[in-house]
Amino acid sequence: MKGFHERNDSLNCSSKASIDSSPTPGTGSEPGPNDSKFSKTSLWSNFFASAFSVFDTYSESSSSSVCERKSSFSKTNGWTAAVKRVVSGGSMRRIHERVLGPSKIGISSSTSDIWLLGLCYKISQEASGDVDATSALAAFKQDFSSRILMTYRKGFDAIGETKITSDASWGCMLRSSQMLVAQALLFHRLGRSWRKPSQKPFDLAYIEILHQFGDSEASAFSIHNLVEAGKNYGLAAGSWVGPYAMCRSWESLARSKREEIDLECQLLPMAVYVVSGDEDGERGGAPVVCIEDASRHCFEFSRHQADWTPILLLVPLVLGLDKVNPRYIPSLQATFTFPQCLGILGGKPGASTYIVGVQEENVFYLDPHDVQPVVNLSTENLEADTSSYHCNIIRYIPLDSLDPSLAIGFFCRDKDDFDDFCFRASKLADESNGAPLFTVARTHSVFKPINHGDTMADAGGDRMDDSVGVLPTGDVDGNSHEDDWQFL
Repeated sequence: MKGFHERNDSLNCSSKASIDSSPTPGTGSEPGPNDSKFSKTSLWSNFFASAFSVFDTYSESSSSSVCERKSSFSKTNGWTAAVKRVVSGGSMRRIHERVLGPSKIGISSSTSDIWLLGLCYKISQEASGDVDATSALAAFKQDFSSRILMTYRKGFDAIGETKITSDASWGCMLRSSQMLVAQALLFHRLGRSWRKPSQKPFDLAYIEILHQFGDSEASAFSIHNLVEAGKNYGLAAGSWVGPYAMCRSWESLARSKREEIDLECQLLPMAVYVVSGDEDGERGGAPVVCIEDASRHCFEFSRHQADWTPILLLVPLVLGLDKVNPRYIPSLQATFTFPQCLGILGGKPGASTYIVGVQEENVFYLDPHDVQPVVNLSTENLEADTSSYHCNIIRYIPLDSLDPSLAIGFFCRDKDDFDDFCFRASKLADESNGAPLFTVARTHSVFKPINHGDTMADAGGDRMDDSVGVLPTGDVDGNSHEDDWQFL
């Protein structure tokens, strides 16, 4: 927990549902109507999770009355009231500050460039009042607040045959992955330059994207459908899941939706490629982006009608044991400079976030750990309140404090974009001092390192054994580092 900070750009967080009353800035609202369904154990679990979590507390709006509860639960009522008094009275904030240190508000004094999903914001002259730097900082804030936020929700229809109607305390990895895929859809349909308009009506494509992530089986990419698609990978309502299983679940969900819908009506109009190591990680080493596999995924997605389509690459990694090995930090930072960057699924152990940017040793993230009432958006309502899908609070944590189990996402809109990604990834592997995050190869044949300057257009049929910028997973002395890798 040491070293955790929170940035707030002095704007009120808009990540509250439209039916909420206006909360008091800096404090959580009271626990909500689902309290009556909780046992003493879950009540205390939620209380301590709120007090000592490395991320901000999540809270629910209050709408139920104590008098509606049965008298047999009077003791629980007393504890619930005590917890409410602590939260509403400010004691929780004092506990939070004692454990984590006071929250930092506003942009720090650092003047280093900020990279946010492939875009660079130069604020180096901010301290001297440079107009361009001030404009860049404002542009960064607008870009950050335009990213789609997915948080815990409560009050949705039960998932499958369970009685679970909220994903609070267990669904953060699913929500983080929804955010990453939502950005891919935004980039594909509206472009990287899109920003949330200040005026209504909104773009139809924007509303349609949010609708697809609604919390019901009718929404293609809902938590309900993700859990169903991920059963073979251990996904279950009420249970936490890791990045690898999450990536595979998206691959499975995309495949099932592709089979249900005509090609021209695809809700996820892109192939999904989960990048893994040799023989799916069985022999260790860095994952390999295989160009042959990517082409095959695109061909299958188009139902054999096109050689190439937009493609979403998901790269699950484990970069150490209890923390990220420092050798991988520079490469992780560099991925945010890729135009194809979709960010990282990662955070603290058991607490996933969606990481979207980097500045020096810190990473910016969107936090799903806030419980909000379910929102059902209609694609016919272009003036809907979408404030619960965005947040202006800018948070960051040190990059080296991340859990080593994470996943990186990239979106390539066409073949040229994919070739550019491969060139950048190969160059990054060349410069990794023997510790690449992942490598690039043309086929699954035995890999032979070549210079990243060789273009894919230079590759002939007699070079199918070659790789593009592949380095062995070891140092310059030939020592293996496979012990740092674990595949889930």
